[in-house]
Amino acid sequence: MPTVRYQRGEMVMGRWPGSNLYYEVKVLGFDADSSLYTVIYKDGTELELKEPDIKPASGFQTRPRSRSRSPGRRRSRSRSPARTTRRSSSRTAVAAISDDSLLARRDTRLRDSLEVRLSPLTKTAVTNGNNKHEKKEQHNTANDVSEKGEAEAEPAKGQGRYNLRRRKDDGDAKPAAAKPQQLEDEEAKPAATPTPTTTPLDFGGKIGAYFWLLFLPAWVLFLVLQVNQADPSLTNSPPLLPRPEALWDAQAFGLVVLWIVFQAVLYMLPVGKLSEGMPLWSGERLKYRTNGFSAISVSALTVVAAVHQGVDVTYIHSHFLQLAAAAFLISVLLSVYLYVRSQYAAAEQLALGGSSGNMVYDFFKGHELNPRIREFDLKFFCEMRPGLIGWCLINFAMAFAEMKQQGLDAPSYSMLLVNLFQLLYVVDGLWNEEAILTTMDLMHDGFGFMLAFGDLVWVPFTYTLQAYYLVRHPVHLGPPAVAAIIALKLVGFYIFRKSNSEKNAFRRNPSDPKLSHLQTIPTATGKSLLVSGWWGVVRHPNYLGDLLMALAWSLPCGFSHLLPWYYMIYFVILLVHRDARDMSECRRKYGSAWDEYCRTVPYRIIPGVY
Repeated sequence: MPTVRYQRGEMVMGRWPGSNLYYEVKVLGFDADSSLYTVIYKDGTELELKEPDIKPASGFQTRPRSRSRSPGRRRSRSRSPARTTRRSSSRTAVAAISDDSLLARRDTRLRDSLEVRLSPLTKTAVTNGNNKHEKKEQHNTANDVSEKGEAEAEPAKGQGRYNLRRRKDDGDAKPAAAKPQQLEDEEAKPAATPTPTTTPLDFGGKIGAYFWLLFLPAWVLFLVLQVNQADPSLTNSPPLLPRPEALWDAQAFGLVVLWIVFQAVLYMLPVGKLSEGMPLWSGERLKYRTNGFSAISVSALTVVAAVHQGVDVTYIHSHFLQLAAAAFLISVLLSVYLYVRSQYAAAEQLALGGSSGNMVYDFFKGHELNPRIREFDLKFFCEMRPGLIGWCLINFAMAFAEMKQQGLDAPSYSMLLVNLFQLLYVVDGLWNEEAILTTMDLMHDGFGFMLAFGDLVWVPFTYTLQAYYLVRHPVHLGPPAVAAIIALKLVGFYIFRKSNSEKNAFRRNPSDPKLSHLQTIPTATGKSLLVSGWWGVVRHPNYLGDLLMALAWSLPCGFSHLLPWYYMIYFVILLVHRDARDMSECRRKYGSAWDEYCRTVPYRIIPGVY
């Protein structure tokens, strides 16, 4: 096994390819197979260097009169990376470097020894879906790395001597300045810790943060009050606000705390796979205990045992408002804790999108990227456990409440369909729990009020509106209608699962013989866009599957009121907005290759329609 001379986190001097210039770099890791060190420069550029191209910081002396600029910051006269054509030689493939005129002039010298991959850091552009629907799509629409609808494949690692990847977002965030230095083996300059840059503000910026902090809780309160009306028509006057004391119930608060603690205990059990997350902007890769399926299985057995012992789960229906208020209070307290602790976090632990410098905005978006208490990851836990499994528990309680209020011996077909469809949705997500590790939530979004509220309040108390509606407004379905709705659900599930599986298999191993029939479009980033199979039908086949499943959730509620169709309407708006955001981001990232992809696959979500 090769000896590791330089340790992770150590500041050393790394030689820039094709030159005799050395720059201050931070060691991110060492690959024993290729014997290459991964280092990062101050401007965010990552390289894989051989040990002879790295020297200790001691023994170097800078030339103070040097005015040259960092290679990653020099102006370029070359074309955009998205418009460059790939060049090849007998030894390795070479991509043109857009932001380095020096390297562009030395392209001939580097062609046989340097492989360049430009991979800009994805913007943390968040839509209303991020306040929770994008959270749920870890097995679904958010399965895409960087939340993109396109399927990509990365070329094999270590094909050349150097592996260059741009990690900063050109034009959107100013990278930390890195002064280029001609170094001599005499004296070293003290190493500096890299500091995070910010990304464009989302949700309307700083003013928008105030709006969402007020609107989101008010909207959930409106929905919970409205669905409890004898006539929940949206054309009626809004329900009167309850008295403050009506929102608080100590027993309800205690039950919510008990449920969260119970899920935390299940999360910490040493069962299930220990999965490695994607590289963060700091280069770190965290490990996660993905035992969600075990957690929901134990939770289900516990609830069934409690019902068998006489526990009245209809309490959830009769105290729905108080439980929602308790969850909201916990989400606020958690958000305050997260913001306070983020003030003491190291720079590399902060989220780029939550480092605006404005207290309210950073509180809303999340200042710290992955807050942990030892090995307990708070964001991953809240994303996948109490709210998601609680969603199924609430639906289960609504089935008992319907039987009690309607005098039924068994839940109605409508209630059974809603329960089973949404249970399948959650179980599938927990079975494929690793998929969320590639989403924007885990990789880029900080953990603040937006995610805490979405995880603990938005999901369990708005996604259960269909089951809540059916308790007081039963809908009779005949066998033909039941069969048609089940068929619709199965078709949607098949489309979304097969399309996601095809994309994920392509990402893991593009050279898999089973995928040899798939066609791709190469891009200047070194990745490829998948343009056949499911991804040759529409640009977002997983979105199409999701829409069909959402429709199957709403149909059992009939057409008497619009409120139970809230999820379907919200979902359509969410996906159309996300598609528009993805179009803009992918065109910026892939340039002409993306335009070619759009010509090859003209429809976005619905074939022949949109």
